[in-house]
Amino acid sequence: MDGILLINKPAGYTSHDIVGIVRKKLHTKKVGHCGTLDPDATGVLVVCVNKATKAIQFLMSDTKVYRATLSLGKSTDTYDASGKILEEKEVGQISQAQVIDVLNSFLGKSKQKPPIYSAIKVNGKKLYEYARNGEEVEIKERDIEIMMIELIDFSNNEIVFDVKCSKGTYIRSLCVDIAKKLGYPGHMSHLERRQAGRFLITDCITLEQLENDDYSLHSIDDALCGFPQLKLDDPTPVYHGKQIKSDLTGQVVIYDNQNHLLAIYESTGQGYLKNVRGLW
Repeated sequence: MDGILLINKPAGYTSHDIVGIVRKKLHTKKVGHCGTLDPDATGVLVVCVNKATKAIQFLMSDTKVYRATLSLGKSTDTYDASGKILEEKEVGQISQAQVIDVLNSFLGKSKQKPPIYSAIKVNGKKLYEYARNGEEVEIKERDIEIMMIELIDFSNNEIVFDVKCSKGTYIRSLCVDIAKKLGYPGHMSHLERRQAGRFLITDCITLEQLENDDYSLHSIDDALCGFPQLKLDDPTPVYHGKQIKSDLTGQVVIYDNQNHLLAIYESTGQGYLKNVRGLW
């Protein structure tokens, strides 16, 4: 059984918990997910099974769409509602136009400082381990891109917005930065991932559906359909890991003339593609 399961992760589960549930249900150890969701977050979790785990590294880079709720007036050490309150401030008059202007200021490419309570490793240790031990650590900014950010609702000091962003973007950090631009402490009080790559939350199943066998697996081809594709009459070079002459750029999905998925190649920038990962 090879393919991709789309789970609508409920709150209270880690992404690793979901992987464990899928392993037990499908009786296989070869299961992995394509992008962590915090325990309190909900929504699209792309889970690869058996042969599909070979494609995880390519699906991890997919853009994602979230619906986030930012609560103004309180900041926490974790940047979300589960953390310890660090600062409180009464929220004054803010117009919807101000909120929209601040949201739009985050469009495009920028640098972002990840939260200390995250699984990013520094010198072999996760950031949250430094935080829990009360240790100082330098957190380097990372390159991110916000392709879309749109206000959904603003009431009772809560800002609900949709955001489409690049891999590695922390919505918790984005919420804190938005609040700072508005002149207040703030934290992320809710997060739902609504899209990962081409997969929508409406494509997902619940854990109850999984348990009741009410599901189907998506193919690896389906997940990679947005990549450039190249079909070969003679796939022999692929089986030997050799380069292929082509002017295609970026990462390219290779098929034989029977439409069998063979591999993912990558442009060398010199008119050739080199083998990155065999998928046959």
